[in-house]
Amino acid sequence: MASLCFCSSPQLGQVLTSPLWWYLHEASAHSQCPLCVGYSPGAPQLPPQACCGMVWSANTHLGMCVPPGVQYGQLGTDVTLSCPGIRASSAVRWRRAGTTALPEGSAIQQGSLVLPSASQALGGTYSCHGKDGSLLHTVSLRLGHLPGVPFVSCRASDYENFSCSWTSSVETFLPTRYITTYRKKSLTGEEKRRNKNGHVGLCLQDPSRPGTCTVHRSEFWSSYRLNITEVNPLGFSYRLLDVTMQAIIKPDPPEGLVVEPIPLAPRRLHVSWKYPSSWPKEPHFQLRFRLQYRPIIHRSWSVIETVNLSEVITDAFAGLEHVVQVSAKDFLDAGNWSEWSAEARATPVRDLASTASEETTTDARLESLAEEPSQAPNPEPINGSDPMEKMAVLVSLGIFAFFILAAVLVITILIWLRVRKHGKDKTKPSFLVAATHLKALPKAQIL
Repeated sequence: MASLCFCSSPQLGQVLTSPLWWYLHEASAHSQCPLCVGYSPGAPQLPPQACCGMVWSANTHLGMCVPPGVQYGQLGTDVTLSCPGIRASSAVRWRRAGTTALPEGSAIQQGSLVLPSASQALGGTYSCHGKDGSLLHTVSLRLGHLPGVPFVSCRASDYENFSCSWTSSVETFLPTRYITTYRKKSLTGEEKRRNKNGHVGLCLQDPSRPGTCTVHRSEFWSSYRLNITEVNPLGFSYRLLDVTMQAIIKPDPPEGLVVEPIPLAPRRLHVSWKYPSSWPKEPHFQLRFRLQYRPIIHRSWSVIETVNLSEVITDAFAGLEHVVQVSAKDFLDAGNWSEWSAEARATPVRDLASTASEETTTDARLESLAEEPSQAPNPEPINGSDPMEKMAVLVSLGIFAFFILAAVLVITILIWLRVRKHGKDKTKPSFLVAATHLKALPKAQIL
């Protein structure tokens, strides 16, 4: 169980110089605050005279320095304003600045003003007066809510440091500050000997970046427990978050993205980039990269993964402008991909063959247009020939086609008859051929 403690520590007092200290301790319910961690708010240093009053949160040991004459109250509850320095039986009159009457439902009990179910409209300046009307005390009432459990997320942009950011879950309407500490969950033997009560350190807040803190010199293979505590004059609320460096590592986007067309290569683009400046270049902590690209007229992306700092796109569309982005991730796949880098654009060179063909066609069209004389507009149709002339042409074409078909048919019949006759001669018996030959010879030759 986590508890907040206010501890006096001479050793811490020697180290810290702010007049206002908040101390945070995470321990069991039975511990008597054996360990204290000093914390100085990120606000400017307060001079000693500024801390002229302390408001202690109910049921806690957490104090806030507030100016005198200010009282905080919780919305929706009964708020009691006291008039110090008078007896309970003394007659006291209360007034509210800017009005002639007290809020409806308010009551004076033993010299104190009670405001039931206080709403935001009841905030303001109240004063108590004696019997003779003399001013006894003035108090400024500020109303709000108890802090809610903050929303916390952590991210490491490199393997040496990690940062956490938070937002409040409740709008309190009151001045709010945050205590941010961490503890290493697993300690080595040497660390246990040096820090008998465990290592608790500050997650340092940067005034220029509200809502964030950074743990420096963290260890990549270690786990940490973050305690983000939201404090206002009414109380506090905290969130404990266990952090593993491998899980929260998320590099910054790569830098220096350059995309260039490749001469004489109409479908290729050369892409190069650099490591993010926040990522130390060490041989055992490398990054891998993811490249996405598309023509500007398309919506879908093509993606390439690589471990190099340059890549050649081989399937680009010639003559179309392309959009390219790159992101990074730990080489061993720890954590998450970075955000995409800023866009870079380039257009591949056009295909020389198609370019020459288009230029030739264009030149021919221009020449033909130049040779033709200009004509005045003619309202008549361009193809305004006589219908009888069209009919005569069709008849002539039909007659010509008929004669062509007839000639082809005659030639085909003649060829068929010749082939048939030649086939019959080959089928005659050999003795008939010889008899025919003898019959044709003179008788003298036969004898």
